[in-house]
Amino acid sequence: MNRLYHVPLSPFCRKVRLVLAEKKIEVDLVEERYWEQDADFLRRNPAGKVPVLKMDGLMMSESTPICEYIEEKHPTPPLLPKSATERFETRRLVSWFDDKFHSEVTSKLLYERVNKKVTGEGYPDSKNVKAGAKAIKYHLDYMAWLLDQRRWLAGNEMTLADFAAAAHLSALDYISDVDWNRSDVVKDWYAKIKSRPAFRSVLADQIPGFLPPPHYADLDF
Repeated sequence: MNRLYHVPLSPFCRKVRLVLAEKKIEVDLVEERYWEQDADFLRRNPAGKVPVLKMDGLMMSESTPICEYIEEKHPTPPLLPKSATERFETRRLVSWFDDKFHSEVTSKLLYERVNKKVTGEGYPDSKNVKAGAKAIKYHLDYMAWLLDQRRWLAGNEMTLADFAAAAHLSALDYISDVDWNRSDVVKDWYAKIKSRPAFRSVLADQIPGFLPPPHYADLDF
């Protein structure tokens, strides 16, 4: 049985979960308290990070290489375009969300509001929260600009870029940190992607001590 060691609100874990679900690959989800640096977990990934996917006799870490491995082994339905140009754009946007968006937004909002409490690291830093709340507006505007020109973020077909973005935004939406009224086109994009069957397990997540807003699992907002 495939096994994914994960944390429910981790956008990197969610990205892998979405890809596995879109490919209809069954996986056993195991919540991992990675911050405790358990010896068994460190043997699975010496870097001490999630996600870690056990599949095909391999123990794989780092979300994007995991997703691309799944894509190569299970190419249907495709999440990477055929042309080199479109693949570049997809990978560029995956990097945008997992690097820039994560650094400027996710780490400033989700990690401050939730991770610090869960891991016992203290209280949110208000300066970081304010910086994240400001930065997300820029990113939502950039997404709106992309979606004004394309059906999906990287082009006219849904790709891994959409799942990378949705993984971050869904985690932030769990704590009501996304202003969906800022852009109708972004809201429509998210409604479209979260209505996919692949999103069902993500929308069913429940984090002890943190209740999602009523619209979180509502496919029509």
